[in-house]
Amino acid sequence: MASLGKNSSNNRLLAALPPAEYHRLQPKLENVSLSLKQRVYESLKTIDYVYFPLNGVASIVAFMKDGTGIEIATVGNEGMVGLPVFWGADRTPLVAFQQIPGESLRMESKVFTQEIKRNGPLTAILDLYTHAFMVQIAQGNACNRAHSIAQRCARWLLMTHDRVGRRQRFFITQEFLGQMLGVRRAGVNEVASAFRKSKLIDYKRGMIHILNRKGLEKRTCECYWVIKNEIDRSFSKRSKNISPDST
Repeated sequence: MASLGKNSSNNRLLAALPPAEYHRLQPKLENVSLSLKQRVYESLKTIDYVYFPLNGVASIVAFMKDGTGIEIATVGNEGMVGLPVFWGADRTPLVAFQQIPGESLRMESKVFTQEIKRNGPLTAILDLYTHAFMVQIAQGNACNRAHSIAQRCARWLLMTHDRVGRRQRFFITQEFLGQMLGVRRAGVNEVASAFRKSKLIDYKRGMIHILNRKGLEKRTCECYWVIKNEIDRSFSKRSKNISPDST
């Protein structure tokens, strides 16, 4: 992976770009701060920007007619929010909103589309990321059907921990976590209490503190590792396939 030194981005996709390409794109990127539950794009409305998270986490959610939201995937500093634009669409029936507050670099969709048409390093990186993103969706769907709430909760906590720059604390309510896992709040409360008793986490007023990451890794299922390894493998492929001269 190309090293950008002091100018490197905390977003792994952008950091994987050849230095000259990243610096060329910098003027087209705007640093923005996204608050809790802030909508990044709305259902069936034009997606005006794509976002490269630096230290927050966004949820891609499908909402039912009764208002129930089910999380499809999450995106943190390993990826980009706005893949429908990369695929050639200007809108989607899904919703993206900020799950964990943080900063992102955003680019206007019309500018991003022009960059993709160059078929350069950014396009190659996003081709590989798209595969990892689809693996996350497929494996997450299998996990939700095959594994316990405790295993799924541990997976979600570990994935979030990976994506917030390994911050030890982040804010999430049990109600919100239940919505993300597709279970009732009572089920989340039971698991959270068990994790607290085992001193894996501390939880107070919506703030989760990771106390024992290794312990959480033992409680999760193989799905966490499948998703994580596929993301890491994609970045390994990028470093081999994208040369500094491919601008």
